[in-house]
Amino acid sequence: MSGHSKWSKIKHQKSTTDAKKGHVFSKLSRLITIAAKKGGGDPDSNFELKYSVNKAKSANMPSDKIENAIKKGTGELQGEKLEEILFETFGPGGSALVITGITDNTNRTSNEIKHLLSKNNSKLATPGSAIWAFGKDEKGKWKPKSTIDISDAEKEKLKQLIEAIEEQEDVQSIFANVTGFMSQDS
Repeated sequence: MSGHSKWSKIKHQKSTTDAKKGHVFSKLSRLITIAAKKGGGDPDSNFELKYSVNKAKSANMPSDKIENAIKKGTGELQGEKLEEILFETFGPGGSALVITGITDNTNRTSNEIKHLLSKNNSKLATPGSAIWAFGKDEKGKWKPKSTIDISDAEKEKLKQLIEAIEEQEDVQSIFANVTGFMSQDS
């Protein structure tokens, strides 16, 4: 029975779980940092920060990591310089997509997004060409002004495209103007 210890099974499950948590915590930390940078470090006076902190708490993010992210945003702690990014593209069936993210290197992220789009037979759209199909709701999230219907085959291609984009670490959310499509908060 060599190699079948209980710890070896737990170790593999734990490493997978820890990797997923780390990915989620990294995205949430960036979201909190940007919110604190924009509106200050007080969640009571900064709605976006309060929303981000609540989202982090619901994901069981440790409070010390939340505090550090706020301090990075307010400049109390040194950290990487983060910027918000927005990409526009057209997907299968003429669907418009808005991809939002937070990155420390816009050139790297742009190139990675372009590569993912080209692998899925799509490309970046010129600024303003897809965003016109969206407006912002009361929480500041993009939502389609109107939706379009696409075939089941095109929906499957759109799903594959979105799954590929979600794998990119800097992507926060993906919005599409397709009927029945829910926004993807990574």
